[in-house]
Amino acid sequence: MNPARCYAIATPERRGSGPWRSFASVAIWPKQRISGQVHFRLREARAPNSPIRLIFGERSFPLVAASVDAWAPDPRADAAIIATMRSATSMRIAWVSKEGRDRSDGYLLKGVASAIDAAAVGCAR
Repeated sequence: MNPARCYAIATPERRGSGPWRSFASVAIWPKQRISGQVHFRLREARAPNSPIRLIFGERSFPLVAASVDAWAPDPRADAAIIATMRSATSMRIAWVSKEGRDRSDGYLLKGVASAIDAAAVGCAR
C-alpha cells in the first residue's frame, strides 16, 4: 500500500526562541497529485499583512503566509524553489514578527536533494 504522503523536513541551523519549533519541508502527496510542495513553520507569529521572503543569496521568492505557516504561492513557485534548494548551499526565511521585530531562520541545504529524492521514492512504493 502506498503511503498517503511523504516529507523531506529540515530544522533551522540555529534554534531561535519562540513558542513553535520552526521547520522547512517538501511534501509529496500522491493521491492529491502533489509532487513537491514547500511549507515553512515560523518560530513565532508574523505581523498580519507583512511580507515574507525565502532568500537564497541574491535570489529570493515571495511566500504566502498565515500567522506561523508559509507556502509558495503556486505550484510553479514550488518547483522553482525546490530547484533552487537542490543547487544552493543555504537559504533563509525572513519575516517581521507580530511585535514588529525582524526575524529569520537559516537552513543549511547539504543533503537536501537526497532527502527530497528519498521522500519521493518512499511515496512511490
